[in-house]
Parts: sequence; structure tokens; C-alpha cells
Amino acid sequence: MAKSTKTSRSASAAYKLANLPSDGQIRVMIERVSPELDGGRFPIKAVPGDLIAVEADIFLDGHDKLAARLLYKHPDDPAWIEVPMVFINNDRWGASFSVEKPGLYAYTIEGWVDHIASWKHEVELKVAAGQRLTSELKAGAVYVEGMAQRAEGDDKPTLEWLAGLLEAGADEYNDAAYQESVQFVESDLFTDLIQRYPERKHPARYARELVVDVDRPKAGFSTWYCLFPRSASQEQGAGGAPTHGTFRDVEKLLPRIEAMGFDVLYLPPIHPIGESFRKGKNNNVVSQPGEPGVPYGIGSELGGHTAIHPELGTLDDFKHLIAIARNHGMEVAMDLAIQVSPDHPWAKDHPEWFKKRPDGTIQYAENPPKKYQDIYPVYFETDDWQSLWIEMKETMLTWASWGVRIIRVDNPHTKPFQFWEWLIAEVKKIYPDLLFLAEAFTKPKVMQQLAKRGFAQSYTYFTWRNTKHELEEYLTELTQGEMKRYYRPNFWPTTHDINPYILQSGHEPQFLIRFLLAATLSSNYGIYGPSFELMEHLPFPGKEEYIDSEKYEIRHWDWHRTNRLTYLIGLVNRIRRENPALQTTNNLTFCRIDDDALMAYLKVTGHNRLLMVINTDAYNRRAGMVQVPIWQLGIADGQEYVVHDLLTGAQYTWKGQWNYVELDPYLLPMHLLKIEA
Repeated sequence: MAKSTKTSRSASAAYKLANLPSDGQIRVMIERVSPELDGGRFPIKAVPGDLIAVEADIFLDGHDKLAARLLYKHPDDPAWIEVPMVFINNDRWGASFSVEKPGLYAYTIEGWVDHIASWKHEVELKVAAGQRLTSELKAGAVYVEGMAQRAEGDDKPTLEWLAGLLEAGADEYNDAAYQESVQFVESDLFTDLIQRYPERKHPARYARELVVDVDRPKAGFSTWYCLFPRSASQEQGAGGAPTHGTFRDVEKLLPRIEAMGFDVLYLPPIHPIGESFRKGKNNNVVSQPGEPGVPYGIGSELGGHTAIHPELGTLDDFKHLIAIARNHGMEVAMDLAIQVSPDHPWAKDHPEWFKKRPDGTIQYAENPPKKYQDIYPVYFETDDWQSLWIEMKETMLTWASWGVRIIRVDNPHTKPFQFWEWLIAEVKKIYPDLLFLAEAFTKPKVMQQLAKRGFAQSYTYFTWRNTKHELEEYLTELTQGEMKRYYRPNFWPTTHDINPYILQSGHEPQFLIRFLLAATLSSNYGIYGPSFELMEHLPFPGKEEYIDSEKYEIRHWDWHRTNRLTYLIGLVNRIRRENPALQTTNNLTFCRIDDDALMAYLKVTGHNRLLMVINTDAYNRRAGMVQVPIWQLGIADGQEYVVHDLLTGAQYTWKGQWNYVELDPYLLPMHLLKIEA
């Protein structure tokens, strides 16, 4: 015995000296897993109910069969849930799983040599060749005994019976048992049993556990309405001057906004506004007495990012607005601008958080040639960065304690990526339902990185994509490439910062077109409230900005006014709520249509099938033949079917792939067709 132990130890030492791998018996390779974002560095995104389709190249040496399982689990799950992977082609395997609740799902892949399936295949080949099997059935009995030990319920006695049958069938004189054995081994039932009770000898596990970040449903489907609370008053003061609005005035507008179908009420900053270098009307560097200043010049002696502008109301008033909005089916989104007025408490208490000029004064914000003398940008390279980060976290937790669950972040691309990843993750540990929207119009890779770091939704270039070609190219990038895994676009035709050139004419059909594109191409979209719906369009000369912008002054809006656009907004928002096909973005298929201005696209979810046809030429009637991909819809070539225009109520009987459309922008430049065949 001692000699044997010594020999074993010597052999073990020799193996170590030979530098042998520890996994030398693993034969299965797992490569090119999809979806996998940046080598597993970042999670993909989903909302409850999404199906996560996973694929991988899985192969092994030799001619044995292999088996693979997709493994996934939610943090609440006690163990991995397994889904058998199926062969696709060329060593590509796939499986899918559904995410049912918010949280961070993990998933990975395990594969192994399937000796039982290999044995089954060998038996089938030899039987087909007319060979009589004996030792093969004995070997099979051993495999099946192992399966019986792992089996549960009624399968256990079935497998124990089969093991005995195989032993009996190996007897060359027991033809009945032999025939029954072979018949059972070749059956689909036995194939199913192999799947349920595999022999996982030397399994290979993919090197990484990948992650799906599942947000609540609002991350995937939302309808935003932006307004400045200070412009919410329906009354005018002496001489027709606008009256400063309050949170209570906003509450009076909620029934109207709800009736239009919006579920997110986004408010620009609601904090005290600084007095130093306060900007005047139209961004004048000198303000006149009584001018309210820019809400983004945050902070005064009354407080900073956790204080409320007193002319809007109190903190209790703001909490009341949040509660009342919830009763109207809306959430209130706050605006995070990490910058301060020279009067902000941080400028006094933490001067080290700001960049200094050579003369020791704090440098104000600039975006050459623009100058923002009323704002100090926060300096994230400060030596005291840890305190700065913690302060921002505490600010977010304070807002969340007020009941806020959506935050629109102003210019996040001017702050470190690592900061956002840390901040969002830390806050969501306590408030996992908190959603962040990135308002970044900058380089594509920067916008993409912000989404990877944790932003639930992102602004896009939609505002500047106007032609059919531009839109199809951009939407293909968003919905068909890797971005669909992590980048949730939120489309805005205009914002309070951007008055795009295409709308500066005030041409009504152009507003209708841009609205319907935003509301049907993306499941998340928003409008700059009264300005957009009332088709305000006059620009600051030579710029994509508004003249008399309410960033610099209080505006009085006619909240009772309606027009074709306000009617269309309410109608389309109702259609969005009633049709699941419009509640996701990536289910988009562009359809061929023989006109360079007519744009057609199909969105399908389950049995809900919608076809949008839009004339992007706001000045001319356009007509053409649209190709409906009936092969995706289960419609036979030559079959008649009904399409119902949900905007007008009109119904048309179409036939086959190609059908005629004609759109006059002065009547209605779009169809929103429900395919009812």
C-alpha cells in the first residue's frame, strides 16, 4: 500500500512538472456567444416579457454527439434554470429564455460530450446495417442505469425497466427482448429521456457569466411631455405680462396632458436660480430687473440641487404634484444638470470642486463661441472627487425619497463614464426602479458608451434625420445592429434647446410628419409640450434655437387652443397604448416602395400587425406601390386582405405583395394601417 501511495505521489509531481492543463478531459469548445457585449463587460438591456435569444458556436473533436444547455437565473432564483440548446447549422446552436421581472439576470452556456446520444446513434447505424448487437446493448444498460439514478417521478421506473430490457436483449436467444430494446432506443421518447437525464461527464462551461439588465416596463415604452412649471399659469398679470406659474398650476394641466395620452411629465430644473451674471431675454448677458433667469443656473442663498425654487412652491407642493400626477397615470421626471450658479452653496463650501483660472477665480462654462457666465461647470478631475461623487449620490437618493423615479440627465457626455456607471448602480441598489435618460447629442461612440454604462434611455440624432434615406439608414443601425442590445432610443422632434431647421417654416404638414415618425418608429418618444403642439417655430436668427425661448423668460401659453396636431397627438398616443406593435422599437421592418419620399415600415408583435406609410415630402402629393412582406404575415400570394387606417377609419382591400398608396401632405401625409387579414 505504501509503495502504491509513493508511486501516485511521484506521478502527481511529474504531472505538475510537465505543466499539464487541469481541464485536459474537456473536449467541447464554446465560442462566439451572442448576445455578448464587449466581451461581457456590459449587460444587455431588456424589459419584463422580452425573449432573450442566445446563440453560440459549440463543437468538439471527433465524431461524438454533443449536448448543450443555456443556463440562466434571476438573483431570486435558488439555482440555474436550464434550457436545452438546439443545433442551427455549421456548429451554431441556440436557445432562448424569457425575463419575467426586473433585476440582473445572469446567463451562460454549458456543453459536454453526449455519450448516451452517441451510443444511440451507433446502435441505429448498426441496426440499419443489419448487424445483431450484444455488447452494445450491455453498454447501453449501464448508461440507462445512470439515467435512472438521476430520474424523477414516473421516468425512474421506466428507465429501470429499460435497463433490464437492454440486459435481456443482449441475450442472443431472446429475440423479443432484442426487438423491443431496439425499438425503444430508436423512439422519440428515449431521445426526450436523454435530454432530461443527461450524463454530464467533463462538461465545458463558458468562461463568463453574461448579464441582462431588466428594467421596469416604462424603460421600454414611454410617452414624454416637457413643460416649464414657471410657464404653467393660465393667468396673465398687469399689462398682459405672464404670471409666474407654480406646481399647483401644473396640477391643473394634468387632465389635459393625460387626455393627450402622455405618461411622463418632464420638468426642467426646479431649483433656486442664481442672481450673479443672470441671463436675460434671448440669452442677453445682462438681465433686466424682474427677469427670472435660466433654470439651469442652479443655486442661490436659498439652496442648491436639493432645494425648491420658492416661486414654484414648497417641497410639499412638489411631492403633492408627484402624487397627483400618478393619479393621472403619469410619472414626474426631474432634470439633473451637474453645474451651478456662482451663488450655489457648493461654490462657497467646495471651491475645490471647480476649475480655477491662473488668477484664482472659478472658470465659468464655455462651449466656444458660446459663453455661460451664469454657470460654473463641476470639475471632475478635482483631487476631492470622492466627496463630489458621494454628494451626487446623496442628491439622487434625496430626489428618489421625494418619489421621483425618472431622471433626465443634461449633458452627461461632459462627465466621466466611470462616474455614471458607479452612480447609477449605487442608486439602483436602493431604488431599483429608477430610470435615467441620457440627453447627449455628441459623438456616436460617446452616446453608445453612456448607454452601456447604465442609462435606461438615450436621446438620438432623430431630430436631424429627415429624408427617407437618412431615416432608414439610422433606424437600421439602431434596430438591426449591436445597438439594439443596449441602446434604447427616445425620439424628440424638438426640445427646449433645439428648434430644428426643418420645422422653422412653421409648415403644418412638416410637424405632422415629424411627430408621427417619432411616435411610431420608436416606442419611447417625447415632445417639448406647448411649443411643439402649438407649432411654435420662429428661430433665433441663424440658429437652431427659438426666439423668445422660455429658457430665458416666462411664457404664457394658450392651454385651451387645439389644432390638427393636438388632435393627432391624442389619437396616436391612444393607438400606441392599444397596439403592442408600437410598444417596442426593434420589431421594425422597412418595406420597399418605389418613391424616394414615400417611406413604409412594418411593426409586428404577435398577431398585432401595423404598416406605416409616410410621405416625407411635406409639400407635394406622392404616390407609389408598396411591397408588403406577406411572407412574414402568413398571407398567401394573391390573397385578399383588409387594411384599416387607424387614423381616418378608412378600410382598403389589398391583394398580394404590391399595393397602391397615395398621400397628399395637405390632407394627411400618412397612413397608420392595421393589417386585419
